[in-house]
Amino acid sequence: MTNDFLIHIVDDEEPVRQSLSFLLAASGWRSRKYASAVEFLETVDDLEDACLITDLRMPEISGIDLLQRLRRDGNTLPVIVVTGHGDVLAAVEAMKAGASDFIEKPFSEEAMLATLTRVCSAAQEESQIRRVRQAAREKLESLSTRERQVLDGVVNGLPNKTIARNLGLSPRTVEVYRATIMTKMHAHSLAELVRMAVQGSEQ
Repeated sequence: MTNDFLIHIVDDEEPVRQSLSFLLAASGWRSRKYASAVEFLETVDDLEDACLITDLRMPEISGIDLLQRLRRDGNTLPVIVVTGHGDVLAAVEAMKAGASDFIEKPFSEEAMLATLTRVCSAAQEESQIRRVRQAAREKLESLSTRERQVLDGVVNGLPNKTIARNLGLSPRTVEVYRATIMTKMHAHSLAELVRMAVQGSEQ
């Protein structure tokens, strides 16, 4: 559920922080408020299942600077950048820096909630994809070098006899390797095995 996301609100204007926090609470979202990007960086510790709503123009560290710092640190949490200046160039800069979306003040409650739901849903899907890839990658890493060679042949659609000939093995030995690979990969079918092999190879 996207409502399980914790929404971090970074804005130097207290009325904005309070009204946004109230809107989110009324709509079933949890949130935390920060008066500056500095406060956010100094106090936040866990950014899993989280989303950041940050004002664009703030003293010390701007919303763009905050976004760039997070991305440099390898953090992929979704970020919605808010501005009251209608600055198209700033919008482009925010998107290039990795913002998930950009919204102008004053924004309607419906617009903010729709944007938040869309952004968090997309982040949730991407997180699930990363978990699936990581699980597949770990299973691939459990295979021996010879098992990986046999698996490569399987993924390329080669019959056992061809794989055996290419690797200097007997067809029976290849069958044994295939059975072991299926067990190690926790695959219940050839299609599932190939899918996991592809997922585990994706970056």
